[in-house]
Amino acid sequence: MLERSLLLAEVALISYLSVKECNVAAGKLGYVKGKFFNSNGAQAYWFQSAHDSIVVCRGTEPHEWNDIKADANALTAVAETVGRVHRGFKTECDRLWPHLEKELEANQLPLWFCGHSLGGAMAQICAARCLISPINSEPEEVYTFGSPRIGNRQYVEYPRLKHYRWVNNNDVVPRVPPMLLGYTHSGIELYLDRHGKIRPITGWRRVVDRARGFLQGLRQFRIDQLTDHSVLAYIDCIFEACLVEEAAHKKHPGHAQP
Repeated sequence: MLERSLLLAEVALISYLSVKECNVAAGKLGYVKGKFFNSNGAQAYWFQSAHDSIVVCRGTEPHEWNDIKADANALTAVAETVGRVHRGFKTECDRLWPHLEKELEANQLPLWFCGHSLGGAMAQICAARCLISPINSEPEEVYTFGSPRIGNRQYVEYPRLKHYRWVNNNDVVPRVPPMLLGYTHSGIELYLDRHGKIRPITGWRRVVDRARGFLQGLRQFRIDQLTDHSVLAYIDCIFEACLVEEAAHKKHPGHAQP
């Protein structure tokens, strides 16, 4: 799971590149076939290797007005399944889905969805649509990094997707839209503390950890709520976790890996 998280975080990173640069980077990761989808600003890549397929939705780009509108439109809309979903994220997926659906109908390989920030929200919605659609190719798992909440409890629990949701300490995006508006998260949360270590802490202990992380950031002249959202920060932390796991496995060959 850690190695797959690292790979998909890297894929989420390269999705921000130009199409030409992204194709080169994807090739170095072993993905030699793919397509870029751009429908009125809603963007995603589909990559394929000899072993699997990946759909990565591109996250928020500050200079793209369409992305800003999608993030800001926090009103909910009736979902195509049950419950209610973020209207802005749904609109982005509505634009992309016809193109993705056509491509995925022919897919015969294991399929993964991933994304960072807005891309994480879109990846969840598109994966859910893929799961309930007549498409034979069903998502294996979804991996998101710094994803916002996408809908109410009815909506996020309906698809039964296996979703690994990475949250980095003071990353502000996973805390929006607010729960007061009925929003909630789905999936298995993997929380990275202020030291970049995976720790399943909640409640007041997380509040303390975030406060210490914020003060630590100030001492280094950075705003933790923004720097912790960087996909590069996620990659660094997951890479370190992989090294720790590898060292533990070498020391104790019977050590169970996640």
